[in-house]
Amino acid sequence: MIVVTGATGNVGRALVEALAAAGEDVTAVSRRTPEGPLPAGVRHRTADLGRPEELEAAFDGAEAVYLLIAGVGQELRPHAIVAAAVAAGVRRIVLQSSQLLGTRPESESHGPLREFEAAVRGSGLEWTVLRPSGFASNAFLWAEPVRTSRTVAAPFADVALPVVDPADIADVAAAALRSGSHHGRTYVLTGPAAVTPREQAAALAGAVGEPVRFVERSRAEARAELVRFLPAVAVDGMLAVMGEPHAEERRVSPDVERVLGRPGRPFSAWAERNAFAFA
Repeated sequence: MIVVTGATGNVGRALVEALAAAGEDVTAVSRRTPEGPLPAGVRHRTADLGRPEELEAAFDGAEAVYLLIAGVGQELRPHAIVAAAVAAGVRRIVLQSSQLLGTRPESESHGPLREFEAAVRGSGLEWTVLRPSGFASNAFLWAEPVRTSRTVAAPFADVALPVVDPADIADVAAAALRSGSHHGRTYVLTGPAAVTPREQAAALAGAVGEPVRFVERSRAEARAELVRFLPAVAVDGMLAVMGEPHAEERRVSPDVERVLGRPGRPFSAWAERNAFAFA
């Protein structure tokens, strides 16, 4: 059996679907009941990573666990969570981390993920760490203004980054969960090409079949908007990457294609697949 934590999010839901389609026995774990049905045969268990005492039962019988830390600022105990997996007899853990642990190792906002990586690597279990770049699905933040006024407003209009499709993260995770051949590997996951916010707006226009106007915001305007629903330290880190990316953050990683044998999905494909949210 494979357990997927954070099973209701962008990556978790896609991963549950990919594993179920491959015929795996899957348990989806989340803090809340999923919206909409899970794939046939997938069971759901309610558990909170913030309460490690709940996890041993959720992990019981699992050979592999996908560890997805949902929610910025959530207080978690990485070693206790990993210990629950060990106590339940889990053999393999795949951790969803972040590219920033490699490119900005002193980033304050990613301190908890550093602890998780250390806990997973020191667990004595088979492990794989996934370090995705920025998500293509962050464009959902533009869904309402695209629907209501066919407008995208964003800073750093012409700074290009290789954002990754969450479905590609899920496919790489599925491969790592199903095979021990990925033990001890750290994969950096990006899209197949760097795209600017202006180009993303154009891709959304193509997906909805109507012009979408791009309006460049200042860093200060973007920060004021984002701190309404994210901690300031996370927002500042995000804007630093978006506005002044390091060379490695601009680079397309070969790891998606290395694992899956195909290139990652471009942002335009993500936009087409999710056009309903912007229509």
